[in-house]
Amino acid sequence: RSSWLLLAPLLTPPVPVITAPPCSLCPEGAHRFQWIRNLVPEFGISSSHVQVLSTPVEFYELLKVQIKAAKQRVVMASLYLGTGLLEQELVDCLEETLEKSLQAKGSPDLRVSILLDYTRGSRGRKNSRTMLIPLLQRFPEQVRVSLFHTPNLRGLLRLLIPERFNETIGLQHIKVYLFDDNVILSGANLSDLYFTNRQDRYVLLRDSPEIADFFTELVDAIGDVSLQLQQDDTVKMMEGMVHPYQGDKVAYCVIANRRVMEVINSARTRQERLHAKTFHSSQPGSSLLSQQGSQAPESLKPEPDTWIYPLIQMKPFGIQIDEMVTETLLTEAERDARIYLTTGYFNLTQAYMDLILGTRAEYRILLASPEVNGFFGAKGVAGAIPAAYVYIEHQFYSEVCYLQQQERVQLQEYSRAGWTFHAKGLWLYLAGSDLPCLTLIGSPNFGYRSVHRDLEAQVAIVTENKALQQQLHQEQEQLYLCSGVVSTSTFEQPNRYVKLWVKLVTPLIKNFF
Repeated sequence: RSSWLLLAPLLTPPVPVITAPPCSLCPEGAHRFQWIRNLVPEFGISSSHVQVLSTPVEFYELLKVQIKAAKQRVVMASLYLGTGLLEQELVDCLEETLEKSLQAKGSPDLRVSILLDYTRGSRGRKNSRTMLIPLLQRFPEQVRVSLFHTPNLRGLLRLLIPERFNETIGLQHIKVYLFDDNVILSGANLSDLYFTNRQDRYVLLRDSPEIADFFTELVDAIGDVSLQLQQDDTVKMMEGMVHPYQGDKVAYCVIANRRVMEVINSARTRQERLHAKTFHSSQPGSSLLSQQGSQAPESLKPEPDTWIYPLIQMKPFGIQIDEMVTETLLTEAERDARIYLTTGYFNLTQAYMDLILGTRAEYRILLASPEVNGFFGAKGVAGAIPAAYVYIEHQFYSEVCYLQQQERVQLQEYSRAGWTFHAKGLWLYLAGSDLPCLTLIGSPNFGYRSVHRDLEAQVAIVTENKALQQQLHQEQEQLYLCSGVVSTSTFEQPNRYVKLWVKLVTPLIKNFF
């Protein structure tokens, strides 16, 4: 009980950072989303470099293949690394690749950087840290393991909140896996469930050096303000860096904001210059440029038909780009446009709920049925979390019915025997189109935690290419195929019964899960 009392001061939403709203959407095709580049770098690529994966096994096998093929860099950001046999196999792949690099002539080129959350990665006696220490001991010059600790967990709160509960305050939740110039964006963690029967989403961006550089720099920036794992399982901050929970909180957050925004702004400037250079060289009379030797490789590159926009959300540091872009997309979606939105944990912020209920587009929202919720069957208080989600879902559905929006806003529950559901993101279909031209994919769940507490990153993928649009459409269809439409009768089923204490507690704690 004392734990929940300690959380009380954090229940009050933080004061929002006032920022200028992005410009409205332009009215022409996929390019209507180019306003996003006012906030973040825009990476134009060929759709042939984008591959959508659909199963956990594909994801796991791809991770192993990419690790083994890496020559220059492996950068992995996740909530945690599991401790089972499949996870050990990943660590073994890293060791094998590092060993090969070490034996190569000259100094080894391969660098491995791993970013995890401190509280989740330290849970239990055998944990993410103990899994990775052998790599640090064997390859001290090549491996870096950073453990992000939220600045909001400090003082008496940190001393008294027990393990697992301390993870409710704030986490490193970004999931990005990159190998040389290949980048995997996902919502999946590095754990056996995510490699076997926990459904998520996964997109591979091949041969995308600028995007790989951006995410490398982003992970480095967060790593620099994180605790560094040592060979003896201790942790320490980099020389001269403010400590996240022992040092001054405001000073720490200012430094973290500056480091992350430097990455975003410098990449944005680089891409703007590249865009201007490409634009001018493609103008009439500039054909001589393409005949120069230094320009020849560039001239062979196909015109981009797909654009990648990294969306970062780190409210503890005053960074809320993902929130701004998501709210603008929901606000500006036109009548007869369709938005398919999915989350493993249905707990939308009030702002997102208001936009869904108050705008003109059609919504198909996919969420986990209680049986495929990751907390289903958990011990103790966590076992009641699926019931809390049912309660939140029922409240939202009641609001939809009260406003007579059932035709426009439809809830669907994912259900699949023996599986759990963790997919998140959205697909946007413009009015009159049977294929999506935009998808969001990454770590955010569209809930309070994602917006206010955790470090999150996803990408907006905008494409004009029909084949890639078809891939994204098939991904959406495949997920929604395992779902049933929610109706009033859904909440009359015995397994939807919510105990009174859960109803009373949910409004108090919904901002923590």
